[in-house]
Amino acid sequence: MPRAGICERNALRRYARGGRDFGEGYTRTSPVARLARLMLLAIGAYLSSGIAMRAQTSDSQSDVAKSWTSTADSQSSSSNPTRTVESHTQSGNRTVDSQSIQRLGADGEFEPYQDIEKTIVRVDSTTVRTITRTFGRDADGAKTLVQVTEEERHTRAGGDSSVVRSTSNPDANGNLQVVQREIEETKKTGKDAEETKTTVMLPGADGALAPVMMSQERRQQGPNDTVASRKTTLLPDLNGNWQVSEVTQATTKKDGKNLSTEERISRLDADGKLSEVSRTVSKESESSEEKSSTVESYSVDVPGAARDGSLHLVERSTTTQRTSATGEQDTGRQLEQPDPGDPDGGLRATVVTTDSVRASASGARATQTIQMRDANGGLETVSVDTSKSDNVHAIQVQIAPSDKPK
Repeated sequence: MPRAGICERNALRRYARGGRDFGEGYTRTSPVARLARLMLLAIGAYLSSGIAMRAQTSDSQSDVAKSWTSTADSQSSSSNPTRTVESHTQSGNRTVDSQSIQRLGADGEFEPYQDIEKTIVRVDSTTVRTITRTFGRDADGAKTLVQVTEEERHTRAGGDSSVVRSTSNPDANGNLQVVQREIEETKKTGKDAEETKTTVMLPGADGALAPVMMSQERRQQGPNDTVASRKTTLLPDLNGNWQVSEVTQATTKKDGKNLSTEERISRLDADGKLSEVSRTVSKESESSEEKSSTVESYSVDVPGAARDGSLHLVERSTTTQRTSATGEQDTGRQLEQPDPGDPDGGLRATVVTTDSVRASASGARATQTIQMRDANGGLETVSVDTSKSDNVHAIQVQIAPSDKPK
């Protein structure tokens, strides 16, 4: 599958948000995992995660100022070149984000490949409805609907909220059939505490939706912006009884502009007891000119080695972001992993990513280069992506403290 210039569009998104990249909540996907997914995920999986490159605009600006387009070209040593065109339009209570992925055809011209249309409507002060439609191309090149995701989010007084998210695919006759539904309920359980219960439902043998996974997460904010959470995931056993499958515990501490997070995951072992299988330690710091982040992942599973019952360092991700006084932004990332052929040899750099964002009077331009370790142990350039946006009003880069844990 061709790549779609993911990272440089992410850089533009960070640029539009005012340079924020780290500390956007105490629970988040590890930068290590995000970096790994750049090479592993297909375009469709990326697209389902959302396509909006949101502008940072004030309510006083006109709807024209809230509309923009961006174009990204991706050149990879191992895949067909692609072009991604994104647009954002906001009018009244409705926002429409569109993304069109094109790939180079046999005639040397770019041709449509996949499209995403995301419509967000603020129904009233407490309800937001989002519909995301994914389109592909059939054998004749005609635009064909392949998936629809509908989400309705309600907020209530006191901070409670609920979300119902349904995903539907067309059947052989083109009629939409629900293939997954997720129900999420969040309630305040105290002044600084809340609880979220999530149920995932899939069609059973009779076609009716039935629960296949449930989770319960409790979050408690303590003094000095400390946040502790515990998430319990349950799965049905062979008899249909709910059983604890996984427990995730996380603690986030903030000291000025420094943020640290430790997350521990425990799963059932062969004896049916919960035992720790992984641990992630994240540290973020910030100065007036630079932000840096280090994420270290420990696991009982080491590539190329048998389990010995202990946790071992298996990944380290380091990110450094610098923003100049003129708004130029440069970000470097390095992913280190052990060599499966020499698991005791320590970590080595396996992926190095550099990206830059430059502002101009007409918008912003981003360039990213990805290098991966080759068979000879050297770093080889595998992708060079460029992207440009006319989102002039979003070019307001700031070096600011990370958001407080929520």
